[in-house]
Amino acid sequence: MSEEEEIEKIRKKKLEELKQQAFQQQIADQQQKQFENKKYQVMRLILSQEARQRLENIRMVKPQFAEQVELQLIQLHQAGRLRGSIPLQDKAFKKLLEQITSAGKKEFKIKK
Repeated sequence: MSEEEEIEKIRKKKLEELKQQAFQQQIADQQQKQFENKKYQVMRLILSQEARQRLENIRMVKPQFAEQVELQLIQLHQAGRLRGSIPLQDKAFKKLLEQITSAGKKEFKIKK
């Protein structure tokens, strides 16, 4: 096999690998989009308009925290712990946010 044929073979192999990676990336992007759409629909079910607006305001400042809150809300909804209060009004959502943030804080006591 000549050097040019070998280079062409390597080039074709690399091109196939790149096509496969692009295809896998496209599938991953599509799955992510479907997940985001599903999450959006569940949030519309769980939260009132005002509470959703509050969550979007939080997302602008702390996107990771907003994501964490969304996942916790979905878990609570799936566990049936939000049944009576759906859609969650802004006051109840604020109370829930306070519980989430206070649960994550550590308190320190300094003794003399």
